[in-house]
Amino acid sequence: MHNLKTTSLHVRDNQLWILDQQALPQQQNWLPAHTVEQLVEHIHALRVRGAPLIGLSASLLLALLAENGLARAGLAQALEVLRASRPTAVNLMNNLDRMKLALAQDEFVAALGKEALRLIEEDKLLCENIARAGCELVKPGSRLLTHCNTGGLATAGVGTAIGVIHRAFGQGKIENIWVDETRPLLQGGRLTAWELGELGIPYQLICDSMAASLMAKKQVDAVWVGADRIAANGDVANKIGTYSLAVLANYHGIPFYVAAPQTTLDSNCPNGEAIPIEQRSPLEVTGVAGSFGAVQWAPANAAVYNPAFDVTPAELISAWVLDTGIVTPERVRDGVFSARK
Repeated sequence: MHNLKTTSLHVRDNQLWILDQQALPQQQNWLPAHTVEQLVEHIHALRVRGAPLIGLSASLLLALLAENGLARAGLAQALEVLRASRPTAVNLMNNLDRMKLALAQDEFVAALGKEALRLIEEDKLLCENIARAGCELVKPGSRLLTHCNTGGLATAGVGTAIGVIHRAFGQGKIENIWVDETRPLLQGGRLTAWELGELGIPYQLICDSMAASLMAKKQVDAVWVGADRIAANGDVANKIGTYSLAVLANYHGIPFYVAAPQTTLDSNCPNGEAIPIEQRSPLEVTGVAGSFGAVQWAPANAAVYNPAFDVTPAELISAWVLDTGIVTPERVRDGVFSARK
């Protein structure tokens, strides 16, 4: 496979490297993801994160393992191990379903490589189409609020919700972006703030608990988030805290938009209750650790509830912005997500 590089993935000398998103923004470290075990550990630690990027990284690794001589049986086993690494993000499953079809071909090594590269290029195009469609919903002078990280760090392209924001900024529509810090790993404070700064887009970082006061003061014109899975009824799983924002936006009469690619749809999942929600380490809540060291602020024996995601009901969503265009609540009620395209 030829050398390839996106914001967060790098193929060099037939080996996969990932940008360590745990070390950002203070350090930009490229770490080896040469084996299934390494990549799974990176995914669990959120060094690799973002639903599209997780799926793409797994697909690339499978293709590289094939080119480096791993037999079909070993690749099949690796595929299933990777599939189990992140239960909530359905992009991973969708991408690996396509890689499994490639693995079944006679010339499976070439087929896996072509499919992995095709997925990368498709993701770039999906992001551009999402940005184009979503920009129509952004009004001039907008003050938007976003949660978690949905930019180039999480995709192969310009991102989903941040892709929309970037395009709208280029059209002079953005006055300010409110960036939720996003507990428990501060992916808004560390990653989204960094990305928006790199793009030259004006932003202000806030604690997650500050959103309600901003909305009450009429300082938020719309909320834009991404998605890790969209169920057949339109319910959306996304980083924990998204549901709270949807409830607040609904109360204050503020549009709440979800930007996501087709690879995030799961027509086999009937509703949000059927989406598996990953529980993460208590240490992410009782303290903080990073390139700066570690701090413990809660009692060592504190009981912790730490889901990585929550589910936002479809009735709280103003529109789903896909690469195929804007999907309205009316179309969702008519079953637009219930049949695989």
